[in-house]
This record gives sequence, structure tokens and C-alpha cells, in this order.
Amino acid sequence: MIAEMDARMRSAEGFIAALDQSGGSTPGALAAYGIPQTAYHDDDGMFALMHDMRARVITAPAFSRTRILAAILFERTMEETVLGQPVPTYLWRTRGIVPVLKVDKGLLAESDGVRLMKPITGLEDLLARAAELGVFGTKMRSVVNLASPSGISAIVKQQFELARTIVGHGLMPIIEPEVLVASPQKAGAEAALVAELTRNLDELTDGVDVMLKVTIPETPDLYAGLAAHPRVARVVALSGGYERTDACTRLARNHGMIASFSRALLDDLRVSMDDATFDATLAEAIDEIYRASTVKE
Repeated sequence: MIAEMDARMRSAEGFIAALDQSGGSTPGALAAYGIPQTAYHDDDGMFALMHDMRARVITAPAFSRTRILAAILFERTMEETVLGQPVPTYLWRTRGIVPVLKVDKGLLAESDGVRLMKPITGLEDLLARAAELGVFGTKMRSVVNLASPSGISAIVKQQFELARTIVGHGLMPIIEPEVLVASPQKAGAEAALVAELTRNLDELTDGVDVMLKVTIPETPDLYAGLAAHPRVARVVALSGGYERTDACTRLARNHGMIASFSRALLDDLRVSMDDATFDATLAEAIDEIYRASTVKE
């Protein structure tokens, strides 16, 4: 099973659906979906509504392996069920979609132009549970705001240290050092990030592979060399706040890079839609993102 997932993630056509909104981003995601904060009164109610939304997405006919390679899940989603099956089991066995788990616990305050990840308490137990449930890999996010070589070095070092732990549990780490699209030094930060990622990748031993999730760069094909690196299974792009059409236009200029979109995938969905309208709206977004991931300029 893992070998089949690995082959699919490395070479199949399609893109990754990021369905991993967590505590801080969930109210905004629900509001965009048409559910105000007055509809729930505590975290349990909020996450139950979020799970209903995610379940509606992953069970929709348009959400299929013909376009979707993988889905990134929040920890609580991984532990939930869909149609009587654990979510990772449903995704892989029923839909042929690879399950991936978000493992970071949020970010520290900005320092030296970057935001490091908070300590991930209970990581070993979480990884063991993910492997038990049939999860293929993990994702963890840091943020770059300024072109600070020392700051960028610090977040890449943190990411790669955790990646080695993740690989030790038989899981594929997706390293996500997000350069903010609003950064006043975006192009410079991206150039520094490429250099630091390359240095750390070159230090990995055989058998330790990672995926990279990065912001769509200002310079097209900036990450093409990393996509060809022997220790990189795949390079994927986050939408980073770009509207879907803009994100897809930018993505199509970058060879060897596929999407891992969240808001750009889900923004047009509304709780009030009937099932046919919901699926048609989702299908339109999926088709546009798929084209940008597979048909390059």
C-alpha cells in the first residue's frame, strides 16, 4: 500500500487538496462557507461543522483520483470517520487518494524575519498513530517574511530536523517554508530559501526523501532545480492568498510543480448549495487547478 502511494505521489498527474484548516483558521473557513460564528458555541461544535464540510468535499463525485493525488488532513479529521470508515481509509481504499497529516501546532512570533514552528508536543505518538491509520506522509508549515539569511537558515534547519524524525516512522515529510505573498522582499527571500533548501537537501543521506511545499515564486521555474534533486519526491505549491485564477496562472509558468491549494480550491463552496450545485462548483475549481498543475506554459 505505501509503495503504491509513494509511486502515485512521485509521478502521477494531479494535485493535492489541502483540507487541514486548524483551530486558528477554522472560523474564517466556516464563515467563507456560509456558517457564522453564532452557529456554534465551543470548539467541539466548530470542528463538527468543519468536519461536515470536509466530509461533503471528499465524498463529492468531483473529488476523485482522476484529478486529486492526495488530501492533507487536520489531526482531528484523521481521527474522524466518513461513511463508517476512518477518513484515511476512506480516502485511499474508496477514492484512491493518498492521506497526509498536518503535524505542526502553529507558529511562534516573528523573529529575524521568520516565524518558526512551535514545539510539536507528542510528535512521536502522533506519527505512530498516523502510520497505524494508513497515513502516507506529513506536512509542517513555517513562514518567511523577510530575506534574512539567518532566519531562513533557522526555519529550514528546524524543518529538516523534524523531517528526519518523520522519516524514522516510515512517513514522507512535506516541508513547507511559506514565503508570504505580501513580503516586501519576496523575490530575495525566495532566492535565499532555494540556496538553504539545496544545502540541506545535499546533506540528506540516501533513503531520506522529502517533498517541498512552497509559495509560487516571483521568478518562474525558480524551484525547477529542486524538483529534480534526488532527495526530493515532489515540489508542490500553496496558493498563499492568491485568488484561484491568479494562482493557477502563476502555477502554470512553473514546470515540475503541482498545486497543494486550500482556499483557492474551496472558496466558492457554500453550505446552502444543493448537492448538484456543490459538486459542479467543486468540479470547476478542481479542473482549473488540475490544468495548471499538468499543462505548463
